Formats: sequence, C-alpha cells, structure tokens
Amino acid sequence: MRQRRLGDQGLVVSEMGLGCMGMSEFYGTGDEAESIATIHRAIELGVTFLDTADVYGPFTNERLVGEAIKGRRDQVILASKFGNERREDGSWVGVNGKPEYVKNACDASLRRLGVDHIDLYYQHRVDPEVPIEETVGAMKELVEAGKVKYLGLSEAGAGTIRRGHSVHPISALQSEYSLFSRDVEDEILPAVRELGIGFVAYSPLGRGFLTGRWKSISDLPEGDTRVGRYPRFKEENFRKNLELVQRVKEIAAEKDATPGQLALAWLFHQGEDIVPIPGTKRRKYLEENAAAVEITLTSEDLRRIEEAMPKGSVTGERYAEEQMRAVNH
Repeated sequence: MRQRRLGDQGLVVSEMGLGCMGMSEFYGTGDEAESIATIHRAIELGVTFLDTADVYGPFTNERLVGEAIKGRRDQVILASKFGNERREDGSWVGVNGKPEYVKNACDASLRRLGVDHIDLYYQHRVDPEVPIEETVGAMKELVEAGKVKYLGLSEAGAGTIRRGHSVHPISALQSEYSLFSRDVEDEILPAVRELGIGFVAYSPLGRGFLTGRWKSISDLPEGDTRVGRYPRFKEENFRKNLELVQRVKEIAAEKDATPGQLALAWLFHQGEDIVPIPGTKRRKYLEENAAAVEITLTSEDLRRIEEAMPKGSVTGERYAEEQMRAVNH
C-alpha cells in the first residue's frame, strides 16, 4: 500500500483508508469480533488510515476502534470527528460547533479511543450558528495542547473552508465523492487544491451501490437504514441506479475486477491528493477493496467509465432534504 500526502502540514496516510462507521450502526447488525479482525487485517495490508466519529453508535464505534488498536497505536493514523451531537440513547441533539463543546468532545473521544492524541480531527458538519473562525480557533487550541495533530473539515462549503483555513491550516476536507456523487468537482475540489488541502472521499462506493452485489432492495441486510435515509435507495430510484451500475460492471469484468474495485480505481486516478475511505465490517470485502490499488486505468478506460456513468446521471439526492441543508455550508 502506497502513501499519499494530505495537505501541506506533514500528514501522510495510506492511499486507501478504512471507514469504520458501519461496524457499529446504520448498515445492519454488527459483529464486534469480525470488525476488530477486519481492522487488524487492514493494518496487515497497510490500510492504516482509520476513520471513526463520536456520533457513530453513538460513541460505541470509537470504543471499538480503540479496542482494536490497543498495542498497535503507532501503526495507524487515527481520524475522528465531532459536531453531530447525540445523546447516549441515540437521539439527536443537532450540529454543535461551540468552542467549549469542541474541547469537551475531543476529551471524550480520547477517553473512548484510549489514546493521548488524535492524528486528524474533523468538524463533522458546520454549525451555521457559530462562525467557523470560532470553531477552528478551538480546534487550533487542541493542536497546541497536543491532543490533536492535524485539523479537518467535513462537508464544508468553499467559502467556509477558506475562512477556517485562515485561522489554522486545514490538512483535509472529507466529503462524499464517487462515481455516484461528483458535485464536489464544481467548487470544492478546486478550492481545496488552491489552498493545498487534501481530500478524503467517504462513501466512495456509493453507499454500497457500486459494489454490484445487489439486484433489488431486498438484498440489503436486515436492520439496514439506507432505504429509509437516502433518496437513492427509494424503490423507483434504486432500479434506475442499478442500471448505471450494470454498465460499470461490464467494464470491470473486462479488467478482471469487481465494479467496486473499478470505482475505487477511478477515484485514485482523480488525483494524488484524494484518499478514499471505503467502509466495511468484513475482512473479505476489505481485501477486495484493498486490491483496487493495483488496477491501472488508461485514458480510454476513464473515457468509457465516464460514458457509462456520466456526471449527474444518478437518480435521487445523496441525502434527504433536511440533511442536504447541513452540507456545503
């Protein structure tokens, strides 16, 4: 596994990371033993950039990741997030970017993770009620205190990124980016590249669509919340989007690859400053994803992929209306 640089402050990570969210919530029933085994296997394969957040679980995902990296802390780059505030019972409070909350959230994450510092600490969503300068100012104090090494933002708009970056250098922006979701190409990617900020692509497999494993909604696991949460998983949209995946599947077959591997390879070819973090809770799929780094795409391959799934061809928004209001602030 090669390395990629995120930002200009010295943060270097594996060229592919591991999103840990689904190990604890949202995508069906979890298996803690298999999840920990998956994290251990990721480290063996060189996938050492681990992504979690306090909101996942809530709180249980950080504990799981902390358990998995015991005795292995120096082998991983650990990323976590604050800002989507939830209660212990799982109910939602809202987005919180207040300076005092930032500090308390970080201390709580450090305890759950069982570490003395977080390598990359993101604001998960921008709080429209708190100036970004105040939130990043509090994050800067965490860096000065040695609790955090590098700062990140998630789903922030170009103007917000510029303002936050002026308070303290931002090393990485994390936003959704895949063949399924390319809106960041319009303003966000140009802005972060101008500022020398790296890009971390979450949901690089379109929340599982691009794996090509589904034939209908009934194929999703029991307890999976994707159908209820995301418009692209509504029945009428689901069918249309599967047709797009089928086109990518045909190109992947010619490369002896899965459609998921092809989708990850496409992302790797979008720039050396992009690091995808596909999520999985099983070793089998981790190994499949990791093999995507070996796939080389020619300009002709890229043209055909673009033709098979043109920008904007996916049916349905990536979030429901209320959640869409919380992105790109």
